Order: sequence, then C-alpha cells, then structure tokens
Amino acid sequence: MPKKLYESTLYALQAQLVEMQEWVKTSGSRVVVIFEGRDAAGKGSTIKRVTEYLNPRMARIVALPTPTEREKTEWYFQRFIEHLPAAGEIVLFDRSWYNRAGVERVMDFCTPEEYQRFLHQAPIFERLLVEDGIFLRKYWFSVSNSEQERRFQSRLDDPMRRWKLSPMDLESILRWETYSRAKDEMMVHTDTPDAHWFEVEADDKRKARINTIHHLLSSVPYQPVQRPALVLPARPPGNGYQRPPRELFHHVPDYASTVVKASEKSKSK
Repeated sequence: MPKKLYESTLYALQAQLVEMQEWVKTSGSRVVVIFEGRDAAGKGSTIKRVTEYLNPRMARIVALPTPTEREKTEWYFQRFIEHLPAAGEIVLFDRSWYNRAGVERVMDFCTPEEYQRFLHQAPIFERLLVEDGIFLRKYWFSVSNSEQERRFQSRLDDPMRRWKLSPMDLESILRWETYSRAKDEMMVHTDTPDAHWFEVEADDKRKARINTIHHLLSSVPYQPVQRPALVLPARPPGNGYQRPPRELFHHVPDYASTVVKASEKSKSK
C-alpha cells in the first residue's frame, strides 16, 4: 500500500476512532478487543495506531506478564477479569487468555487437562461477557513463515528493537507447524456465534492496520456525539504577580541548544 495513501487513510480512520471513543464514553458502553497471532505479525504496531489519538484514561492496553506463583493457583481467567472495562472504557489485550491455547499449549506450560478445560470454558466465559453487554472483538494476525523470519532478522539487526526478540520468539520458528495446529484447534472450539474470530492477513503491515481498524469501526454501532462548544475564556488582567527569579529553581540543561550549535558549527566548516 503506497505510503501517502496509507497515511491519509489511517488518519481518517483514527479520526473515526476518536468519534467512536466519544460514543463509548457518552453511552457508557464497554469494548474489549483481543489481538492474537504469530510472533512479529504486527499486533503491537496495530494497537499503537488504534490508540494513538485516543484518551488513555478511557482506552487501556493490557499486556500481562508471566503469571506469578499465586496467579498460577487461581482460576485461569481470574487475573484477566480485573482488567475488563468499566462503563465508557475500551480495553485492548495485547495477547490475552488465549495464551493457554497458544504458547502454553505448544511449550507444555500447561497440562493437557488444563488445556482441555480452557477450550471448554473460554466460549462460556466470552458468552457471559457478551451477554453482559460488552462488545468483544477477537483478531488473529496471520503472517507467512518467510515474512516472520524477515522481521525477526530485522529486529536482530536493529539495536533499538532487539528487545522485541526473545528466546520464545526464536522457538516459534522451530515449532511453526505445531503452532499452526494449535491455532487450528483453538479456532474450532472458540470461534463461536457470540465471539467470532476475525483473521487479519498481516504480511503487509500497512494493509493489516487499515483493515483491522476499519473492521473494528464497522462492527461497533457507534453514532456521532454532539459535543458542547468550547470557547477559550479571555485571560483576566494580572494582579501584580511576579514570577520568582529563575535562579531559585533547578532547570533541565538546554541540551537542544547545544545540539543546534554543534550542527551549525559542523555546517559552517
């Protein structure tokens, strides 16, 4: 997708996301969006574009770490429940309870009994959310093995993004087919009329972002909200206040001016 067309389309969709959030706030709705898929499939970058212009007080990203020893003894869905939205909120899960059907299943981090229990309980859990009025959307990001490997290599070569590459990511290369089978089985059990899975072809990141945001907007029945007009008040006249001398305070050094001067000096040579 050409960059200029992508950027203009993305900006227009992001403006609609702002409108959607205003409707969610005004109507007291609750929205949960789950982002799952292959490692390096572009989930995080899509979430970033979704939330870029949203109010962070009402649009939260949830990316939970490995469960603690205590959490491992809880009902599996328990630690996710506290992150569900209240009225007027949007919650985006960067990976979710579906870890159990993916990495935990493939890497033997859960027992076969725990896995089977999850496949049975997940549709019930999600039906309860939907019946309570939550808008639940589930996106699976698919990427080809060749494109995934290219992105892994790109991260490996970039010191600014190397943190995105973990030993678990590298393991996914060796277990590509195992992950594929786990995903297929997960879809059979958890793609339900109450909470369908929507697959996102993500070899082209720009298209994946546009398609996901457009689908999300089209699936939430939001309406434009009339906002009250805001007018900046005239600043009142001063009453003799004088700012204390700057020397009394600690200031951040003006590093930016140092950079500018060094650049100008370099250009003049």
